[in-house]
Amino acid sequence: MATQVTNYQCPACTGPMHFVGESGRLECDYCGSSFSVEEIEKLYADKEKKAEAAFAKAGEKEAAISPEEREYLDDGSDWPEGMKAYSCPSCGAELVCDATTAATSCPYCGNPTVIPGQFSGMMKPDCIIPFKLSKEQAITALKNHYKGKRLLPKEFSDQNHLEEIKGVYVPFWLFDSVVEADVMFEATTATTYTEGDYEVTETSHYDVRRAGTVTFEKVPADASTKMPDDYMDSIEPYNYGELKPFSSAYLPGFLADKYDVDREDCAVRAEKRTARSAVDEMQSTVTGYSSVSVQGQDVRLHPGKAHYALMPVWLLSTRWQDKSYLFAMNGQTGKFVGDLPVSKKRALQWFGAIAAPMAAVIAVIIALLG
Repeated sequence: MATQVTNYQCPACTGPMHFVGESGRLECDYCGSSFSVEEIEKLYADKEKKAEAAFAKAGEKEAAISPEEREYLDDGSDWPEGMKAYSCPSCGAELVCDATTAATSCPYCGNPTVIPGQFSGMMKPDCIIPFKLSKEQAITALKNHYKGKRLLPKEFSDQNHLEEIKGVYVPFWLFDSVVEADVMFEATTATTYTEGDYEVTETSHYDVRRAGTVTFEKVPADASTKMPDDYMDSIEPYNYGELKPFSSAYLPGFLADKYDVDREDCAVRAEKRTARSAVDEMQSTVTGYSSVSVQGQDVRLHPGKAHYALMPVWLLSTRWQDKSYLFAMNGQTGKFVGDLPVSKKRALQWFGAIAAPMAAVIAVIIALLG
């Protein structure tokens, strides 16, 4: 099998290297040497080209095999559908991974492994935000996520242990657009005054119109079916000021996927989001009223450029009482999200603690009215 992957080995001792967000450099796990992204790009440019060529050649060879030939082909690579095999340049072991995987690590020698062919041609990202926060910071964020959760079972936080933690570069499409919005609102004002023994509330109704143009830049939509969309939305925003031109030198030490949701499908999500945001922006200018509600809208979206980017995400998973819990952290900003179990016992205690005083107050009110 042709080698289709690249190991980023330390130029000083040939040990495995990984990208470190705090320093912004690639550091050797063994001798401690560190190198800039530019230095590693220059050293490994030829290796990446050879790996890309081998990747393309393997794809051509696979495409040339007819279904009939494939049925009788026995080359030792009878992997499940959607999986691919590569050979590790360091130890020669066969790596089997998902067809969308672009960066992983060899399970035998531990070397971070990049598959440059996954990011060649049209599949190459335009930009990347490198990891800034470490695995240790992600674990600390999880512990902080537990704090103050009154309904969290005590046993969960006491006995909980992480099953897996991994840093993943998640593929995103970033969309530019211009939105023209014409929105009609119903607004009200309420005035309350006393008239004799009565308290009177007088409500006035108004028709309000707002129209304008809103420009959006880099509205994100994750492009991986593996990632839960609500989690990826919840850990936004990213600081786009730290976007870098894409380089595979940022990938060693992390997992990375190429997109498997195309631009057109992601654009639908982004367009719905920008339309809502444009209407919200119009509504934010309707002030001085007691209430404001949308009565009608005409929203026209003019798509602009789409950017393909990789964003850093820490994924943490754990199990408790035979149920899996997934947490995600923005690898740049530290924003954290994840569902937690609820203790039925604590929920009942909390409800009882609130219900008892409320029942006493209601009893007093009834007594006074009687």
